[in-house]
Amino acid sequence: MTNSDIIFLSDLSESLVHPFYHKYIVFTGALSTMTRSKATKHINACGGIVQGAVTSKTDFVILGNKRRGSSTKQLKAEQLITLGIDIQIIVEDDFLWLISIPTKPQI
Repeated sequence: MTNSDIIFLSDLSESLVHPFYHKYIVFTGALSTMTRSKATKHINACGGIVQGAVTSKTDFVILGNKRRGSSTKQLKAEQLITLGIDIQIIVEDDFLWLISIPTKPQI
């Protein structure tokens, strides 16, 4: 490897973008680990935007562990997915993992 193969970044935080950054997120079903208000604060801290309903702008639908069957929000997301809209449906455990990702590098 030569020096021309090395890329130097002046600010690492500019190169690290959280998966929820500038993404629209909808919760469905009760979360078992925190209140919806606390979950919303986590999303906002990651740079995401919480929506009340699923639309074609939605990026993530988070399924709470306390849900009972498929909700209308989940069904709407699945319908939009079949129409080619890129929506990720994730379970609460995956949401918890994603919000644990630092929004700034730990140096």
